Order: sequence, then structure tokens, then C-alpha cells
Amino acid sequence: MIPTEDASARKREIEEKLKQEQETLSFIRENLEKSDQLTKNMVSILSSFESRLMQLENSIIPVHKQTENLQRLQENVDKTLSCMDHVISYYHVAKDTDRIIREGPTGRLDEYLACIAKIQKAVEYFQDNNPDSPELNTVKARFEKGKELLEAEFRSLLTRYSKPVPPILILDAISVDEELEVQEDVVLEHLPEAVLQDIICIAGWLVEYGRNQDFMTVYFQIRSNQLDRSIKGLKDHFRKNSASSGILYSPAVQTKRKDTPTKKAPKRPGKDDVLDIEIDSYIHCISAFVKLAQSEYALLAEIIPEHHQKKTFDSLIQEALDNLMLEGDNIVSAARRAIMRHDYSAVLTIFPILRHLKMNKSDFDATLQGTAASTKNKLPTLITSMETIGAKALEEFADSIKNDPDKEYNMPKDGTVHELTSNAILFLQQLLDFHETAGAMLASQETSSSASSYTSEFNKRLLSTYICKVLGNLQLNLLSKSKVYEDAALSAIFLHNNYNYILKSLEKSELIQLVTVTQKKAESSYRELIEQQIHMYKNSWLKVTEHLTDRNMPVFQPGTKLKDKERQVIKDKFKGFNDGLEELCKIQKGWAIPDKEQRDFIRQSQKKVVSEAYRSFLQRCANISFTKNPEKYHKYRPEEVEEMIERLFDTSA
Repeated sequence: MIPTEDASARKREIEEKLKQEQETLSFIRENLEKSDQLTKNMVSILSSFESRLMQLENSIIPVHKQTENLQRLQENVDKTLSCMDHVISYYHVAKDTDRIIREGPTGRLDEYLACIAKIQKAVEYFQDNNPDSPELNTVKARFEKGKELLEAEFRSLLTRYSKPVPPILILDAISVDEELEVQEDVVLEHLPEAVLQDIICIAGWLVEYGRNQDFMTVYFQIRSNQLDRSIKGLKDHFRKNSASSGILYSPAVQTKRKDTPTKKAPKRPGKDDVLDIEIDSYIHCISAFVKLAQSEYALLAEIIPEHHQKKTFDSLIQEALDNLMLEGDNIVSAARRAIMRHDYSAVLTIFPILRHLKMNKSDFDATLQGTAASTKNKLPTLITSMETIGAKALEEFADSIKNDPDKEYNMPKDGTVHELTSNAILFLQQLLDFHETAGAMLASQETSSSASSYTSEFNKRLLSTYICKVLGNLQLNLLSKSKVYEDAALSAIFLHNNYNYILKSLEKSELIQLVTVTQKKAESSYRELIEQQIHMYKNSWLKVTEHLTDRNMPVFQPGTKLKDKERQVIKDKFKGFNDGLEELCKIQKGWAIPDKEQRDFIRQSQKKVVSEAYRSFLQRCANISFTKNPEKYHKYRPEEVEEMIERLFDTSA
């Protein structure tokens, strides 16, 4: 049993909780009712707001659309006004640009081009929108006038500022200082920079907008004239200075290449310096053409459109190139005429020119790259002509040496060196100055397979063979000429002098090195020939010294009296010696041996032979009484005989 007090307490507790729960429930109900009321009020407000929004939207949207339409209309009006202004401006272009177009572009090219741009746009507008309007013809005429004045300005600027390059500047440009490792290129400024930029600008406009290529013709005509005048000015300058100073082959054409002219041109016998100056002038002009043409192309490349550059350049250089080639052809023709006159030394004018042309051929080819075949072939054609005429001259010269006639009146009476010999050696020495050119010249005429490579060594052998041929022909001709002399001794002296002259000349000029390429023993062969002729000459003294021998000399004992016949033999020996000595000395004193060394050698050698024989003879006759007048026969002392021989070959005695 639960106690009564506890049960009561428990009951009270439950009742209190129940009361509290009822109060809570009552509070919740009240709040729910309030919440429902608030919800109803909110729904009512939202419904009202939605209704008002719908009313606002229905009012605003039409207004907005109307505003947009108004704005669009406003923009269209603005655009229309702008277009109207733009269109109206085209109708005013002719009037607005009239003064500037009439006055031309001089001094205000940018403004002028901007003005033409306006006219061009007006032309395009009327062509697209109103092709039948009179305004189109007006602006078209104005555009053509503007283009015409631009072309005139192009011509005017080129004409006014294009000047021949001064000769001194050209000489500086083609000179090479061998002491400098790095060469400084001389810049040839053909036009002032500001003028050049204007010309470039005009050319660009004419190509892009003018649809006109006539300016390219104007360009090459004006620049062609200046190129030609520059070369002619150099030629005139060079002639004047060369004539006054005598300087040939100035440093202007010196290069580090082999076979290069660095000294005075070889002199041709009997010729003055005028032709040398012409040659030197031509050589300078060849170098000048290459340098100037390269400079012209650099200038042209800035002005002429790329696909027109080669053709324009080809036209530009034609006049100057043709003049150079014509001058070269004239030189070939002059050489041909010289050959016909048998003046082979005059052909040597071709050698320095040909050498220079071949040295510059690679530069020529590079400069003319892209030009017409007819242009590129001009230099090779000239080179071929020069090689052909030069080879012909060499061949005919060799034949002329072989066939030079044996004319008695043309033979040196003193037996000295013949003119044919000196001229032949001089020609060969001058040829040595151009040995590579001459060798290549001979090789150019070869048709054999061995000549296909034309190596330097092959050319050298050809030249050596040629020189040996000339020397062989000369030797045969001299031998033939020597037979003109009736005196065998004089004939020997003549051959001796000529052979000795040839040998000394070969050694002195280094021709001997070329000769020995194909004839190893040439030097010793000439020495043998010289010795043979000395021996032949000495034989002329046998008719003198034979009187001094023991032949027919009487045999006697000292103190024995000679018979008349024996005394006469001794008298005849003295007389024969005296007469022979006097005759030979008289004749041979007028002969010549120009080489002092050889002259002294022959004198001493002969003096020794005669003196020894004479002294021996006198000694044998010393104690013989063969005459009452010994001074009549013993006319000369040995010392006097030696003095007489010492005066041989002395034309001044």
C-alpha cells in the first residue's frame, strides 16, 4: 500500500503539470490564430501589389517602345545628315582642291598627295552612285591633272638633282689600298636623302594609284644619261691628268689579284704615249662601269617595283655598256689593222685590257645578273674577240720572225745585234708582263681535249712552247742572215752578238724560267752556240798565226850562214804576219761586240794566243841573221801587237 500522503502529493504534482500544459496549449492556439490573420493580411497586400504592378507595366511598356522609336529616328536623322554632308563634300572636292592641284606638288608633297586622295575618293563615289553625273567627269579630269603633275614632279626632281659622279669620287670608289686589310667602301650618293624620299613616295603612288609605268621609262632615261656622263667625265679627267703627269695604271685599278697592272704599260717601239693613255683610260672606265652600275641598281631598288627592277636596270645601263663595248671593238679593229701592217707590237695594247676584262668578269656577271641574255653576252663576246685577234697576232708574229727577209742593206755592217732580234726579244719581254693572259689567249684557240680544262699550268706550257717557237724561228733566221756576210769571221761575230743578246735578255727578264718549262737545256744550248761562234771567229786569226809556226822554217846551226832561200822564208813569215795583223786589226776594229764582258774575254783570249805565238817566233829568230834591215821586218814588239788586238771592236778608236 502506498502511503496516503505520497498519493496526495503525486496527485497535486500531476494536476499542476496538466494545468501548465493546458496553458501552453492555449498560448499556441492564440498564436496560430494571430499567424493565420497575418498570413491573410500578407496575401491581401501581395494581391494588391501584383495588381498595381500589372497596371504599371501596362502603362510603361508603350512609353518605352515609343522612346526607342524616337531614339532610332533621331539616329537615322543624324546619319542622314552626316551622309548628306559627306555626299555634298564630294560635290565640293573639285572646287576645294583646285588651287592646290594647279600649284602642283613642289615643296608640299604630303599635302598634295592628301588632296589627290580626296579627289580619288570622289571619283570612286560618283562611279558607284552617280556614273552619269557631270561631277564625275570633273573630278576625273582633276585626278588626271594631279597625276600628270606628279609625273612631272618625278621627272623634275630626277632631272634637277641627278648629276654625274665626280671623277675623283669614282677613282676613290674603284681604288684598292693594298696596305689596308679591310677596305672602306666609298658610298656614291646620287640624290639628296630628302629628294630621294620624295621620289620614292611619288613612285609608290604612281604604281599603286596612278596605274602608270611611264615613270620607269623616265627614270631609266635620266639615270642612263647620268651614268654615261659619269664615265665620259672620268675618261676626260683621266686623259687630261695622264697627259700632264704621264702616270699610267694609277692605284685606281690596283687589286690584290695576280697578273695585275701595277706599273707603266709596256712601250711599243716608235709609238708615243697617246695610245697608252687611251688603254689606261679604258681600263679605268671598265672598273668605273661595274662600280657605278652596282650603285645604280641599289638606287633603283628603292624606287622601282621589284618585278620591274631587272628590266629597268637592263635599259638603264645599255647606253654606257654599248659605248664601252664599242670602244673595245674599236681597239680590236685597230689591232686587226696593225696585224695587216705587220705591226705586231701594237697588238700588245690588247693584253692589259683583256687581262682587266677577265679579272672583272665575275663582277660584271654578278652586276648584270637578271638582265637580258644579249646584255650579259656583250662582255664575253668582246673577250672572245680580243683573245682571237691576240692569238692571231702571236701566231703571225712568230711567222714574221721566221720569214723576215735576208736583205743585205738591212744587215748591221759591224756585226752587232740585228733589229729583228731586239724587236723579237722586246716583244717577248712585254709578253712576260702578261704571261697569264697570253697563256690563256693561246689556250682559247686550242681544240684538243687536253685543253678543255685550261689550267694555269697548261696555259704556262702553251706560252713556253710559243716562246720557244719564236726563239727557234729567230735562230734559224739569224743563221740565214749571217750568210749575207762575205767574211766568215764577221758572220761569226754577228751570230755571237745575237745569241749572246738573246741569252742575256732571257736571263735578265726571267723569260728563261718560262723557256725552261719546255726546254730544260735552253741556257746551256745558247752557251754552246756562243762558244761555237767564238771558235769560228778565232779561226780568222789562223792566217796570221800560221806565219809564226815552224812550218817551212829552215833548220840551221848557230853561226851558220843562211842561204838566200832560207833567208827569204823568214822574211816572208815576218811579212805575212805583219800584213795579216794590220789587215785584221784594220777590219775588225770596225766590228762591234756590245757586251763588254764578252768583248774583253775575246780580246784577252785572242791576245794571249797571238802574243804567245809571236813571242815564241821572235825567240826562235833572235840569233838568226836573215836581213841587213831587221827593223823592216820586225815592225812590232809583242806589247805593240797586244795593244793592237786590245783596240779590236772599238768603233770609237
